[in-house]
Amino acid sequence: MGVKIQAVKGMNDILPVAGKDSVWTTADWLAFEEIAHKWLAQYGYKNIRTPMIEPTGLFVRSIGTDTDVVGKEMYTFDDYGESLSLRPEGTASCLRAVVEHNLLYNSPQKLWYMGAMFRHEKPQKGRYRQFHQIGVEALGYAGADTDAEIIAMCFDLWQKLGIQNCVQLEINCLGNREERAAHRTALVEYLKRHENQLDEDSRRRMVTNPLRVLDSKNPAMQEIAENAPKLSDYLGSGSLKHYNALQNILNSLDIPFVENHRLVRGLDYYNSTVFEWTTDKLGAQGTICGGGRYDGLIEELGGKPTPSIGFAIGIERLLLLVKSHGNLKIDNSPDIYAMYQGETAQPHLMRAVQNLRHAGFSVLTHGADQKLATQFKKADASGAKFALIVAENEVLSGSLTVKNLQTGEQVSLSPNEVINQLNQWSM
Repeated sequence: MGVKIQAVKGMNDILPVAGKDSVWTTADWLAFEEIAHKWLAQYGYKNIRTPMIEPTGLFVRSIGTDTDVVGKEMYTFDDYGESLSLRPEGTASCLRAVVEHNLLYNSPQKLWYMGAMFRHEKPQKGRYRQFHQIGVEALGYAGADTDAEIIAMCFDLWQKLGIQNCVQLEINCLGNREERAAHRTALVEYLKRHENQLDEDSRRRMVTNPLRVLDSKNPAMQEIAENAPKLSDYLGSGSLKHYNALQNILNSLDIPFVENHRLVRGLDYYNSTVFEWTTDKLGAQGTICGGGRYDGLIEELGGKPTPSIGFAIGIERLLLLVKSHGNLKIDNSPDIYAMYQGETAQPHLMRAVQNLRHAGFSVLTHGADQKLATQFKKADASGAKFALIVAENEVLSGSLTVKNLQTGEQVSLSPNEVINQLNQWSM
């Protein structure tokens, strides 16, 4: 017997049945995806699909050379002299496609995508090397009303999933480039005065990306971060007007939020509004959704200046939260469990099963000639509402027997009458 080959660490199988290593089933994912598709359509977003592999330069230019994502976490490889990377997030790929295909030529775009992302991180609960996101990008929209709408989108989804009381919205304003530059100068001066108290990551970030020092999760860094110069003190009238308008709309929509002046997000392209939806129900991995404005990114990638905002939801973390605290309605049961007895009954059963499927019923066939008592046990275990039985009597009479597994009623009918009977029982 050959040696078993296991999945790559941090890259997980999603199985049709629950198991010790399977947090979710494919039924969980399909149920969530069905909700998500309807939710996105309600807000007028259209689907876009991009490759999982992109030129490495796309992420270097958009995310930033000095970020942990590009510096430490990307899966990058040489492909006959060209540097390629598995996508670590979806915004850059989406915008590359938008610019390449000139999608903003006639009008703004509201786009969404769903798929696998890849980061070489330490695998732990809620954090995987292959993980999945839903991303939403509103391109060509400058107003605070759009910022509020995509936050309201998220709140709407939490309500649909029954987790609205398990999450908290945190918001902040990062201002424009000039305002961030003035704050950066003051922040670096402050950090240099406390350099001997900084941990290794913060000393590195002080030079490369000082805003990220404020987002440190190290308990020893909290006092330094709390007393650092606040970006809010450097915001001009335009940034403040936009930020105040966002808060007013959120209040009018009864969406609770807290201001977190240390919220900066982990990618370099953000400006103005940033936000995160967090929970205390998942331990250390508390962020289930994050996003913000990136008004300069499309121009950076070769397009025309375009105000834009988006967010991404980590599906694995979200489903962990929903499984433990929400409600995800999953009905993976067939309508009908079909069984037969005797070789001559098999073709009669298969013909009847296909007719029922064409009529809109989901049918699970037993697939073996066993005692009917054994097959009925399997039918009960499947969760089916009805059973279809074909044995010798049915073959001789040209009839079909159907049984209502909820009431116990059983009748033999002609094939033409079966569908009407099942529809009556279904009412």
